[in-house]
Amino acid sequence: MAKGYGRVGGGGQMKGNQNAMRQQLKDLQKQMEEQQQRIAATDVTATVGGGAVKIVMSGDQVCKSVTIDPEFLKDTDAEMLQDIMLSGINMALEQSKKLQDDHLGSMGSALSSFGLGF
Repeated sequence: MAKGYGRVGGGGQMKGNQNAMRQQLKDLQKQMEEQQQRIAATDVTATVGGGAVKIVMSGDQVCKSVTIDPEFLKDTDAEMLQDIMLSGINMALEQSKKLQDDHLGSMGSALSSFGLGF
């Protein structure tokens, strides 16, 4: 018979390690959920067109509001407005992604320790 096979109770330490790892993963999952809630509750604002257009987006990338200065509309055409809106939306998305990276970046290193790095 090979060494270690057939012994009674030989895996006790391994089972303890698995339980500890499972608990660490549960704790990490809870922390991640809390961070995601904080991110969703945080807004970022992108202002473009010299302050004429303001886009507010949540940290979980939901566009919450778009404000356009009425004076700006008097002196602009549809194409210019589209370009400015596109720029503002992309800027808000970029800020939102950075917010996520800042809050969840530390979670990536924790996941890496379990072989789950992203």
